[in-house]
Amino acid sequence: MSGDNVVVARNTQNAPVNPLYAQTAAFSHYNNLSAQLPVDPATGKVVEGGIEAQALQCFKNIKAVVESIDHVMNDVIRITVFVKDLKNMDAVDAVYRQFFPTYVPSRTVVAVAALPLDADIQVEALVSNGEGTIPNAPQAGDLLKYTNNTAAAPLSDLSTQSVAFSHYNNITAQLPVDPVTGQIVVGGAKEQAAQCLKNIKSILTSIDVPFDDIVKVNVFLKDLADLDAVNESYTRFFPDSGIARAVGYMPARTVVEVTDLPLHALVQIEAVVSHGDGTPPQAVEDRHGLIVEASSNAQAPASALSSQTVAFSHYNNISAQLGIDPATGALVGGGTKAEAEQCFKNIKAIIESVDHVMEDAVKVNIFLKDLADLDAVDEVYAAFFPKAQAARRVVGVNTLPMDAHVQIDAIFGNAEGTPPVK
Repeated sequence: MSGDNVVVARNTQNAPVNPLYAQTAAFSHYNNLSAQLPVDPATGKVVEGGIEAQALQCFKNIKAVVESIDHVMNDVIRITVFVKDLKNMDAVDAVYRQFFPTYVPSRTVVAVAALPLDADIQVEALVSNGEGTIPNAPQAGDLLKYTNNTAAAPLSDLSTQSVAFSHYNNITAQLPVDPVTGQIVVGGAKEQAAQCLKNIKSILTSIDVPFDDIVKVNVFLKDLADLDAVNESYTRFFPDSGIARAVGYMPARTVVEVTDLPLHALVQIEAVVSHGDGTPPQAVEDRHGLIVEASSNAQAPASALSSQTVAFSHYNNISAQLGIDPATGALVGGGTKAEAEQCFKNIKAIIESVDHVMEDAVKVNIFLKDLADLDAVDEVYAAFFPKAQAARRVVGVNTLPMDAHVQIDAIFGNAEGTPPVK
């Protein structure tokens, strides 16, 4: 694609406003929405009435943001639901169906240790942006949204297995369910991780997309002590092809411990996948098979299991960063604030290594062991993002890798896009 894309940050008074981040940050063909709490924008407080009222307010806030940018709820590509108790999901789903009565987006549901304002639920959405964000240009016109389901992976009437828009496929988080039996597979975290990845591979095979087109993986674990077992299965699937093995390609990755998962699974995995041909009516020159560009550098912590950043089309997907000093490989001292600063330093080093800047951020995801530390994190956050134009999510967790206090990942715009295969 030609021309310089711009990050378009927007807010409406019809949804809660925060001076630190935007309600939605649009770049190229996606609107990245901040996670919405059940806050009434008129009062600035969490609504009363229990989980059903809270879920309704979250979706009302999303709808208000979506409509304020001249989109509709059917333009939602992915929904992520964070709850404190999965027993509440029946009530949440009843509300969810009101907003998605026919079309259902890809979806992820997890239970977490804590949410800001002590809310019981938080919901975030990824929304298409049909017109794109190149200044003074239509950027390929109104694109189509492709949805796909296959019986080779678990089916649900609450989500679509894959929703493609422009140059990305967004995959519903996969549980370790055997699609033949509809049951969780026998075994521990190793076997469950393998089934999750098998399900993802089946979905991709059904749309003729190779497994190595995955650019970002999010692993949700009930117990971080199971990560070695999960990694044993993970490395059986990545790299997948001879070409990928030759270059040692690994997607960007984030690992999050959660308090519970649907069906009481031990692991759940979601993936974001490149879509080289794009969705029409993109112009021919915009629909070539684009290159997946993975990058790592010594100025930030490196891992054999992930690339620091994977760029595809107009997005850079950054692996989760801990407060690790790349010179020592150890967490920095000084507590949450110092660790948050190091996380952002690592992200800055990664994004600058691919000739971008922090102002290109469109979404920042923060995982905190203690939400009481959020003020300290926000102080650091404001120093790295003074323009407050990125969207944001904050979630409380019980445990982080290396017993860290904070973990942060991010999505950045990729202004020039990635070139076609030659």
